[in-house]
Amino acid sequence: MCVGIPVQLTAVEGIRGEALEDGRPVIVDLSLTPEAVVGDWVLSFLGAARAVLPAEEAGRILAALGGLRALMAGEGLGDAFADLEARAPQLPPHLQAALDAGKTSA
Repeated sequence: MCVGIPVQLTAVEGIRGEALEDGRPVIVDLSLTPEAVVGDWVLSFLGAARAVLPAEEAGRILAALGGLRALMAGEGLGDAFADLEARAPQLPPHLQAALDAGKTSA
């Protein structure tokens, strides 16, 4: 499975970007995000930027990834998914209609 990692660009030269990922320098292909500039956050998949991200979204993704990393190490999630607490989970409309009609199994 491929997971996108937010990285903040520290240098841009044409379609080549440089960033830090977990403190290590990485090269990012910016072919799909030619509008990216130094200081932007991009979502990088296998070294290729797929989207420019708002800083808040990059922070939420990094927090979630950190929470999953901690969980895999046997630690707690902490507030890694705190943004989800502000909204209740929603069922898809067809499932909500079935639940409202009293149907609880297939």
